[in-house]
Amino acid sequence: MFVSTMAVPPLRTRKPTGIVPWPKILIEGHEKAGKSYVAAQFTGSKKTGQAYWLELGEDTADEYAQVPGADYLLIDHNGTYRDILGQIEAVHAEAKRAAAAKEPPVVLVIDSISLLWRMLVNWTNERARRSPKGQRKLRQDPDAEVKPTMNLWNDAYERWAAVMYLVRTMPGIVILLARGKEIAAVDGNGDPIPNTKDWRVEGHKSLAYDATVWVRLQRDSDPQIIGARSLKFEVPRSGQPKTLPDFTIERLVFDLMGCSVHTQPRVTPELSGDLAQRWLPKVKQAAKDGLDELKKLWTEASSDSDLSREEIRVVKAAIERQAAELKNPEQLTDPTSDAAKLRAAAAAAEQDSAAEDAVDEAPADEFTAA
Repeated sequence: MFVSTMAVPPLRTRKPTGIVPWPKILIEGHEKAGKSYVAAQFTGSKKTGQAYWLELGEDTADEYAQVPGADYLLIDHNGTYRDILGQIEAVHAEAKRAAAAKEPPVVLVIDSISLLWRMLVNWTNERARRSPKGQRKLRQDPDAEVKPTMNLWNDAYERWAAVMYLVRTMPGIVILLARGKEIAAVDGNGDPIPNTKDWRVEGHKSLAYDATVWVRLQRDSDPQIIGARSLKFEVPRSGQPKTLPDFTIERLVFDLMGCSVHTQPRVTPELSGDLAQRWLPKVKQAAKDGLDELKKLWTEASSDSDLSREEIRVVKAAIERQAAELKNPEQLTDPTSDAAKLRAAAAAAEQDSAAEDAVDEAPADEFTAA
């Protein structure tokens, strides 16, 4: 029988504070129902700090600065996923700084989160069409339907999850604007149910789970709270939403939910599968500064007593990959060996082969609206 000789770490505990965390608010509904308006109105709240507006596929952010009380900075990005994610990371870092300094909470508005998911769906479909299998099918029939395989959908979900992880762990208030609409209800076979309607929020199906509060705005009825994770107020469990005729985000956050600028919630620690994950952003940044910085990281990783041998290998492999992309990789001995390059080429070939042999299709409802 195996008996571990490692010392048992000390148990670390603390008393819960009872402080209400800053919410992540999903506001969805009909087009022209006022979603962007109420978000812009909230950005001027005297109880919050700097507000940032991330516009994705919409065109209202400049004009809505004229909403009475609105006060936000519009985030510039080039439309690519990498740049969008980087800007959300920058807001996340600023929110952490503000929280550590006991400042009022940073506010981030994403308008709209629906179009972020639509961008990822389009990216997935385009990748499927570019694949060798897709190209063969399109050569036979240029109008043929090419359905993405499961591995491509998994890539899209990973990108979505990276954004939503930053949203969930943001030590500030996040407002997610989304498109929602009434649709025909269908049964388990996908056939329409006569005289029955359902509601769909455009986005990944996990969207509602990631939100603290779920609000619906419709043109022909009062605002409704569909669900909330709160001990301060309840949404009836009968399936009927809670109606709020005088709804504002400020009232929701500071009155109904009981958030307070005088009590800062605890910052959620970043989840990391191993310590190597926290080094990877450092490696990417060092690569931008040149080989000398990569060499320094190589030395630091080798001497970091907190890293296991396996974690050190992961960090060094990341440095190898970055060094191989630079003009003069020979300046690093170990990372740029011929063996390392061959390993990288073999890994890429295996990845291409796995993608070709992957499951043919993802279920249609697996990555659709919440």
